[in-house]
Amino acid sequence: MTSPEEQARAPRQPRLIWLRPLLLGLLLAALNIAAYYLLPEELIAGLGSYGYLGAFLSAALANATVLVPVPYYPLLLRLAATLNPWGLALAAASGSVLGELVSFYIGRSGRGAVEQTRFYHWVHRQLSHPWRAPLALFALSAPPSPFFDVAGLIAGAVGVPLWIFVVATLLGRVVRMLLVVVIGQALG
Repeated sequence: MTSPEEQARAPRQPRLIWLRPLLLGLLLAALNIAAYYLLPEELIAGLGSYGYLGAFLSAALANATVLVPVPYYPLLLRLAATLNPWGLALAAASGSVLGELVSFYIGRSGRGAVEQTRFYHWVHRQLSHPWRAPLALFALSAPPSPFFDVAGLIAGAVGVPLWIFVVATLLGRVVRMLLVVVIGQALG
């Protein structure tokens, strides 16, 4: 049997803090791929007839759900085969930013809706600094990740100006949507 002192001196096992987000990301990617292949052609044709407006509305509705990821990429992947890639990316990015304003304004209300983790504290520090806030918002909004909802909540809570939130998020989302559109055209 080891004493408490020996246990304290023993090397700690490395924590795999990255494993849970990685598994969540893989699960979300698998669900999006499954939805891509399972979407009925009639639904795609119906939403595709709305064109850019359909992309805008689907992205807005999907991103308005705070902390619950809703897959809208399969629709964008299918629309990428028929619509202008830049127009589709701008429409979806604009809708995405509109949807993200929900988390921004929830954060503005001052309600503590997020568990205070290390990620929360890191984002809070970045968004509290006037020069790092737009860069952090851009960096967090560009990759497909459910963590941006937390950043939106914190941005509202720490008082990031609305125009900075919208511009930085829009630029990040244009990058994300262009990636989705390029993948959609490759699959198309």
